[in-house]
Amino acid sequence: MIWLGRPEAQERDVLAAAGWDVRVIEEPRGARIGLRGGDRVAALLDLRHADEAWSAAMLDLLAPHSDLPLVILGDADMPPRGCLLQLREPLDLVQIQRLAKIVDGDTRPSVGNGIDCLVGSSTAMLAVHANLHKFAPVELPVLVTGETGTGKELAARALHEMSSRRGRPFIAVNCGALPASLVQAELFGHEKGAFTGAAARRIGLFEAADGGTIFLDEIGDLPLDAQTNLLRVLQEGTIERVGSHHSIHIDVRVVAATHVDLEEAIAHGRFRQDLFYRLDVLRLHMPPLRERGADVELLARHFLAQFREQHRVRARGFDASARRQMHSHRWPGNVRELMNRVRRAAVVSESELIDDQALQLCDGIATGADALGEVRIHAEREAILATLRDSGFNVSECARRLRVSRVTVYRLCKKHQLELEALRV
Repeated sequence: MIWLGRPEAQERDVLAAAGWDVRVIEEPRGARIGLRGGDRVAALLDLRHADEAWSAAMLDLLAPHSDLPLVILGDADMPPRGCLLQLREPLDLVQIQRLAKIVDGDTRPSVGNGIDCLVGSSTAMLAVHANLHKFAPVELPVLVTGETGTGKELAARALHEMSSRRGRPFIAVNCGALPASLVQAELFGHEKGAFTGAAARRIGLFEAADGGTIFLDEIGDLPLDAQTNLLRVLQEGTIERVGSHHSIHIDVRVVAATHVDLEEAIAHGRFRQDLFYRLDVLRLHMPPLRERGADVELLARHFLAQFREQHRVRARGFDASARRQMHSHRWPGNVRELMNRVRRAAVVSESELIDDQALQLCDGIATGADALGEVRIHAEREAILATLRDSGFNVSECARRLRVSRVTVYRLCKKHQLELEALRV
């Protein structure tokens, strides 16, 4: 983007989030415009603080480049000839993404699984969008971090759709849901007779993803022996089916995700350090909803609009009490929790505007109403401790009994100063 004028810092962030590099020309005198072949380039004429002479000089500077797409920012009674688009203030991501589609000649509707599905205009989300544009074309592993419900799989899908691998397979694997005895066979396949029940040869998930992307969610739950084989895939680009000694070359980009601290898992011997360094080449952090400011309302409206397209409900918006509750709630379940709250509120609401009663958020309890039911905040520590004891200090089992995520159990242990390793002794 050639910006004729002076962009603000937030405007630079918006352009970066849409994948644009910015070159600024503040004064036309002595300036030259050089273009490299193959680049996607547009010129933005900033009229917000411009006088007539400056604007005319900038248009003269652009004259030799009549094929350069021109957009203007600010009021113009008579837009310059050849103006492609007139942008409004404040400059936002939606406008710049629309500009990118126009410049690229892309008239296809959004399919809902690329970067467009990552709704948000907060500073934290602009940084996510900018990193996605940087990481997508680079054939390197990506480690996506963030709490449960922040959209890690959506980010992985966006990386795939924005890369040269789009149109090829995208396979998502929940490592924590794979049976320990079948992890190797599920990931890398098996030969006939490799083990009891292996009645025929079967290709694994890595082979199925050949040419595309494999997303390994909850990578911290992968058993150590499977971690060893995954390391070989990343180092050599080969796999071996269970029951075979023949190496198979595959072309797969690995995107892994975790909500746990892998460095801590390494210190406790639960994760291979060499595998961590292979995965942690490019890191993408998904921010929690409580750090995304006004995105909470933007997302709520987005989820309500989606729900209204599929279901006949009366609700069409949110009243002031609901908006206040949205901003005061801590959202331990993050975007996933918000989506489910909005859907439920849309069903139960008796009026066109959803109120705080329909949302049913408990502002005073950071764990959320669904997480610990009617347990009061002063009894929270005892409830967590008792459930940990009853489950043999197995975090997954504790999370299942409390109907919360594992990350919530870890966060509550930290909040109430419960040292799991010491308690297990």
